[in-house]
Amino acid sequence: MRFGNALKWSVLVLAAAMLFSTGCGKKETVKSTDSQAQEAAAGKASSQPGIVSESMKPGDAPGSIAGSRVAAAEAAAGMAVTEETPSIFADIRFDFDKSTIREDAKPILAKVAGYMKKNAGAKLQIEGHCDERGTAEYNLALGDRRAESARKYLVSLGISGGALSIISFGEMRPLDQGHTDEAWAKNRRAHFVLK
Repeated sequence: MRFGNALKWSVLVLAAAMLFSTGCGKKETVKSTDSQAQEAAAGKASSQPGIVSESMKPGDAPGSIAGSRVAAAEAAAGMAVTEETPSIFADIRFDFDKSTIREDAKPILAKVAGYMKKNAGAKLQIEGHCDERGTAEYNLALGDRRAESARKYLVSLGISGGALSIISFGEMRPLDQGHTDEAWAKNRRAHFVLK
């Protein structure tokens, strides 16, 4: 009887330790300080119609660990957090706290548009991803803006909006689990999945 109780307590303590070790990491919080109107007034509006550029700086709001808990729950359930659907297209990258289409992304998006034009019945899902910095809620919104910028750019190249869908994974599916600038740069991306 004592062995059974000791085992139960050991499992409980181990589970609590795992929860705290995966869900209590300190995160840098960022928030938007400029609206599109302010950017346009300052002459910082994007040269691409419908593509948003925003300026961000660290804020003082407390971080959320909701995204970390979701990732930890997926990992605990035996799911690979970094596993994603393979794509025939390269990912496009974004600058820190930006959803602006970079110059190096335009040739990739042109290839995606070329494929979509040749395959009229194809459907494409655009996944927006972020690095781990910022709150889970902020990163989901930023991932959504990144996917939407890619979608709008493809529409500007003549692709039907009906063939494109978007989804944001925020920080929940990193390509690189590291905590370095190089790892974060890999994780700030849009990924293209044919449906």
